[in-house]
Amino acid sequence: MAARWAVVATALLVAACARPPAPVTFHADGYPEKLSEWNVVYVDGKTLALNDRVVPFDLNTPLFSDYAHKLRTVWMPEGTIADYQTHEALDFPVGTIISKTFFYPTAEGKDAVARTGDTSHDHVGEGLDLHNVRMIETRLMVRREQGWVAIPYAWNEAQTEATLARTGADVPLRLVAADGSSEDFVYEVPDQNQCAGCHASNNTTRQIVPLGPKARHLNKDYDYAGGRENQLAHLQKVGYLRGVPATGVPRNADWRDAAHASLDGRARAYLDINCGHCHNDKGPADTSGLWLDVGDHPPRHLGLCKPTVAAGQGTGDHRFGIVPGNPDESILVYRMDSDRPGVRMPEIGRDVVHREGVELIRDWIAAMEGNCDET
Repeated sequence: MAARWAVVATALLVAACARPPAPVTFHADGYPEKLSEWNVVYVDGKTLALNDRVVPFDLNTPLFSDYAHKLRTVWMPEGTIADYQTHEALDFPVGTIISKTFFYPTAEGKDAVARTGDTSHDHVGEGLDLHNVRMIETRLMVRREQGWVAIPYAWNEAQTEATLARTGADVPLRLVAADGSSEDFVYEVPDQNQCAGCHASNNTTRQIVPLGPKARHLNKDYDYAGGRENQLAHLQKVGYLRGVPATGVPRNADWRDAAHASLDGRARAYLDINCGHCHNDKGPADTSGLWLDVGDHPPRHLGLCKPTVAAGQGTGDHRFGIVPGNPDESILVYRMDSDRPGVRMPEIGRDVVHREGVELIRDWIAAMEGNCDET
């Protein structure tokens, strides 16, 4: 009899372990203390798994965040759907939850993480392999009746739960490159005001909006659990998106893909995602006259031979935003290549210099013809 009950107990335990997670919970107000209260992503043993109807996505060229890798997802309530927009973010319905989990591949040593673009060991299915990655934070963008709300959560060291971090958090890390060189830095989980600093991309309305899920960033293939497919087509197939035109959908370049994309296309895509949400004709940096989003802007608005407006110490005693053929005399490169507060650009969201990004923009400027002759 005892043996029989042991078998029954084991079967019940296995069934409990295999039990599907509770559904995603949309909180129409307030700020839940734990990320698990939303249940969009959840820790399943040694995996960060995606709940039912949570769809992962990626960007052609992602925003640089101190070499962090990112797992992006979107979830929408049953019976709702997003509308396609050509230039702005997809028009998501009330109830949408967009998540972005920032993590690093692990390296040897306490608080050591890898500086690498290799993502081949990051994932288990559509989730994350917690044996190989260290999660830092998960940010939620939540579409409530009154508009979008940004809510940051910081992961504990055990990677079992993320807790609300409305005032931000500092995480000391050591970034280790493939050649063994390393640098210490402090990863900054932004507070809610800092989230608004980037996501309020219209200086008139000051409304918070998503930055990544725009057609030009999403128009690429993704390796879903069911196979590789264009992301916009996949969102339509699962009932999350409507109105995608048959032709003419914009597509940004992958800044890393020198084999298939032009230098100009890669540089413009990099500046668009990293700088364009502020530097556009409606953004927080609109008065600078420097517009770095994609678009057919006059050369002066792209920074060519453009004198500074209010950069202060950020000029490094250089005169023009971009000096064609001369990246060393260009303010744009100077600010990207700095990690000093008051000089570095972007102002928030990074603590270290993106060396490969700086090299790309240097090459782009070096290939430009012309000069900034005063006459």
